[in-house]
Amino acid sequence: MLDRLQLKEICQIAIRAGDSIMEHYSINKMEISEKSDSTPVTVADLAAHNVIVEGLSSLPFNFPILSEEASIASWDIRKNWKTYWLIDPLDGTKEFINQNGEFTVNIALIDNGTPIAGIVYAPALNQCFYGIEGEGAWCAQDEKEHTLPCKFNLQAKLKIVGSRSHQNPEVKTYLSQFDDYELVAVGSSLKFCLLAAGEAHLYPRLGPTSEWDTAAGQAVLVAAGGQVNLLNSNEPLRYNQKEEILNPQFLATAKNFGAYNMENEV
Repeated sequence: MLDRLQLKEICQIAIRAGDSIMEHYSINKMEISEKSDSTPVTVADLAAHNVIVEGLSSLPFNFPILSEEASIASWDIRKNWKTYWLIDPLDGTKEFINQNGEFTVNIALIDNGTPIAGIVYAPALNQCFYGIEGEGAWCAQDEKEHTLPCKFNLQAKLKIVGSRSHQNPEVKTYLSQFDDYELVAVGSSLKFCLLAAGEAHLYPRLGPTSEWDTAAGQAVLVAAGGQVNLLNSNEPLRYNQKEEILNPQFLATAKNFGAYNMENEV
């Protein structure tokens, strides 16, 4: 359906969206308002949305587009979608507002509920992570491309990724089962990318997320050999299976987490 060369072309759409975001990456250019769910939205979110929709609409793939920054098609329509684009034009708006660089452009292709290809582009970090089912995952930076995962030391201390902006007591309770670990806080879907790169082992998400928050990162991580499953289940996180777009709790693991688990008896 989509090959690596075509995915790299879509990476260029994400990069153009990132360029539009960076035009507003200055405190005196941030026009911030509030959505109906009390979450922030900036003019950069909307600019990136327009770039991505225009780019995807020009492709020879006539797939519907579901974006965080557009009205959501009714369930009567969406439930008939087999293949569609799922995008978050600016994931990590709070990180963007705080100017810490940890925000991304997310573009995923969903087929029968599964993210089969994904792009996570961090414009402030000049990093583009992308992966495609059955072919692999890569990270491009400074005109260099690396196959994911890049590294993994099974003897290293357990590294658990957590949200920089959303912590809750349930996560603390979950982490109490581990004797020794390092908690790495990072914003947006970069959490999935740390796992895909082999720089962390585990990402438990026990707080709310929406489907556009996770699909691209899940596609990259799974293409790199990792997993994203429902919490306490071997069932993968799936998309467009119900009317609401909120995800259940899930656990994302790096490719080598099973080996790490056995080696260190986590």
